[in-house]
Amino acid sequence: MRVPLPTGKQMSSTHTPRLSSAALARLPAGIAVPAYDRAATRIGIVHFGPGAFHRAHQAVYLDDLLALDPAWAISAVSLHSASVRDALAPQDGLYTLVLLGEQPALRVVGSIREVLCAPQQREAVAARLADPDVRLVTLTITEKGYCLSADGVDAAHPDIAHDLANPQAPVSAIGWLVEGLRLRRARGLPAYTVLSCDNLADNGGRLRRAVFDYAGRVDAELAEWIAREVAFPRSMVDSITPATDDGVRAQVQSALGVADAWPVQREPYTQWVVEDDFRNGRPPLERAGVVMSGDIAGYDRAKLRLLNAPHSALAYLGSLMELESVAEAMRDPVLAGFVERLMRQDIVPSLQRPEGFDPEAYVGAILARFRNPAIRHLLAQIAWDGSQKIPVRLLGTIADALAAGRPIDRLCLPVAGWLQFVRRQAARDVAIVDPLAETLAQIGKACTGDVARDVNAFLALDGVFGTLAGDARFAAVLGEAYAALDPATPEAVRLALAAA
Repeated sequence: MRVPLPTGKQMSSTHTPRLSSAALARLPAGIAVPAYDRAATRIGIVHFGPGAFHRAHQAVYLDDLLALDPAWAISAVSLHSASVRDALAPQDGLYTLVLLGEQPALRVVGSIREVLCAPQQREAVAARLADPDVRLVTLTITEKGYCLSADGVDAAHPDIAHDLANPQAPVSAIGWLVEGLRLRRARGLPAYTVLSCDNLADNGGRLRRAVFDYAGRVDAELAEWIAREVAFPRSMVDSITPATDDGVRAQVQSALGVADAWPVQREPYTQWVVEDDFRNGRPPLERAGVVMSGDIAGYDRAKLRLLNAPHSALAYLGSLMELESVAEAMRDPVLAGFVERLMRQDIVPSLQRPEGFDPEAYVGAILARFRNPAIRHLLAQIAWDGSQKIPVRLLGTIADALAAGRPIDRLCLPVAGWLQFVRRQAARDVAIVDPLAETLAQIGKACTGDVARDVNAFLALDGVFGTLAGDARFAAVLGEAYAALDPATPEAVRLALAAA
């Protein structure tokens, strides 16, 4: 998630000293600080996009790793704004992480040794990409930042068009990756590995295709060298990172006794799964808790089904029960009990488990995350875009259960919850946030409570239900779930869930 930019007033303080290397020794005893000599570390990673998520997630793993191996400190590069550099450079790259549990915990992270702004420090960025010590380039730039097309790079994107015309003065992430690789090839240096850490399906594969496409348009021989020499491992990341605000800054300053221009916060839970496909060496990430796996897609499916699907169940069923947040919904024993049964008895049996994946431990961790009172995750927000989320989060599991002859009664209740949620929002003239908002509002307003008529109107959405719409078993059970939730009052929903 993006955080608000720090203002000049927040960036400096007349009366309070700033966080810095010199201030570490004076911090209160309860504040965790880097467990290594920062001056002895070497920059081995360039990271594009050092926003809140990177600094709360990957940089923390690497902070742990530097206590074991000093070769993997980070040069953090912003592609557009100088705000991160201007906040962290006066702090020697240090910043505070607030872990949001029942009792917040604070630690100072030291893995970022250098902060650069690419438009203002082009030579420094190019020099770092060509540094022999750098063996890994990572990215968290959101899907939009990759400038992707269906099968490569979007050559019509203004940034890509600029870079194709000026390949040695890039502005895009793709342009910088290729320019760095060009410099290394010209100097006889081995290539670096490129690791996307954005939650983007097949992130490594799509990034590889975009880089090859772009490089081929610039220099065919360079593209062939990249194809031979560069690895693009896939990855999966997970942790909730709320935005930083002035309240967080004040909390950190009170606890540390020094000002931090840009602390970050996240839930205690974090996950990072990386495909073990590197060239020219790699950080021993597993020593810092990273899962190295050859089945990133399997982990993605597990997250989609065991985390995202229950989230949607809580969103629609909890909203019908007039609850506001995930943590509040999990304090309702009937709803919480239903969600746990859904996960353990209906979703876990559908998984093709990656090697080493422990579904029971994963379910337990997710339930603990849902109950975390320090994270206020609004059900109304999770309920957005149901027409896109329901197919990938729930309908695939339902199709697998039908194929295996397993019951789908519980699985259909969250889907019916979405139908009733749409019907209620339309009846109340409340806007539905969804690509199909207009169509859904029309269907919702036309609902009368006639189960067959109402359900069939939704099943006619081919882009949502696909071939399941023609499955008589699914239609029948979905109709029963829809009727059980009617009239979609908290009492009716609670009774339906208690019986499921």
